Amino acid sequence: MNEALLRELVPAVLGVLVRRGADFAAAEDAVQEAVIRALQSWPADPPRDPKAWLVTIAWHKFLDAARSETSRHGRELAVEFEPPTGPVPDTDDSLWLYFLCAHPALSPGSAVALTLRAVGGLTTRQIATAYLVPEATMAQRISRAKRQISGQPLDRPGNLATVLRVLYLVFNEGYSGDVDLAAEAIRLTRQLAAATGDPEVAGLLALILLHHARRASRTGPGGRLVPLAEQDRTRWDTDLIAEGVTILQTALARDRLGEYQAQAAIAALHADAPTAAETDWAQIVEWYDELLHLTGSPVVRLNRAVAVGQADGPQAGLAALRSVDPGLPRYTAVRAHLLERVGDLEQAADLYAEAAHAATSTPERDHLTREAARLRQLLRS
Repeated sequence: MNEALLRELVPAVLGVLVRRGADFAAAEDAVQEAVIRALQSWPADPPRDPKAWLVTIAWHKFLDAARSETSRHGRELAVEFEPPTGPVPDTDDSLWLYFLCAHPALSPGSAVALTLRAVGGLTTRQIATAYLVPEATMAQRISRAKRQISGQPLDRPGNLATVLRVLYLVFNEGYSGDVDLAAEAIRLTRQLAAATGDPEVAGLLALILLHHARRASRTGPGGRLVPLAEQDRTRWDTDLIAEGVTILQTALARDRLGEYQAQAAIAALHADAPTAAETDWAQIVEWYDELLHLTGSPVVRLNRAVAVGQADGPQAGLAALRSVDPGLPRYTAVRAHLLERVGDLEQAADLYAEAAHAATSTPERDHLTREAARLRQLLRS
């Protein structure tokens, strides 16, 4: 084996690890371990690409060391914040880790993304979908966040708003995504609500309880998506609904309205309707107006157009949709729904098919495909 080649490659491999976010000392240690591994294995099994081999081994060594250090630091924190002896409370360090990862050195958006990846267990693709950005963009954002806090002490917890955002997105992914994280998000939000007494924390807890109450009715056989209007309301968890509404009413009484309370109010109006036809859409539009004022969110504007279409008719919904960015996910599906209601079945079918092609989940894609097929069947009959 050519040891001179190894010496020549070390600076380049070290540079790769540093650019990926490793601090220099940790990168040196990892590269040294990779060199030792090379000295042991290359004579019998030389790699085709020595540099790539070294980078791969060194990066894995660095990750192993970083995870070990994180675990060690977590154990130290657990000792530092260990409660006094006595009855064991129904808590753990998970919520504290959420606060630690929402580091003050990061912007709220970066802190949320990093926490979702490092603590929430979501993939980069899942986080990108939640943020409505390409996966590559989110990967770069998370990498930058890692570099920003590299070497900084994790002893300053982040702010409450950032942690609420993380819990909200973790619940959403658990509720509708590939990994079931909903129960964990509910558990941690209950802990946070009990510890803070903040009305927005209560609003978030009410919101996720109200959504979770409808979970059993959201899918049919084979994971088939069931739209809200078609759900079997006898399968809704009335105990969770009652709890969510009670928590929401208490929070609203404190007159410190926030976005989670407004969203919970919308969810409560859906839960309160005995049938889809009896939904108080006019009041839902009013709450969307409040929510839009609070957030300015394009997603809220899109959902408001749906509510306007229900409250004032599909033409009014289409008019409201004109203020929404057509590139927004679900825009095409919403436009298809409103066009179907005004009678333009041909264009609606085409838009359902287009929306199905862009859907990010299999149940959503299959549902939209069925909608397109249903309308085309009507057009042929």
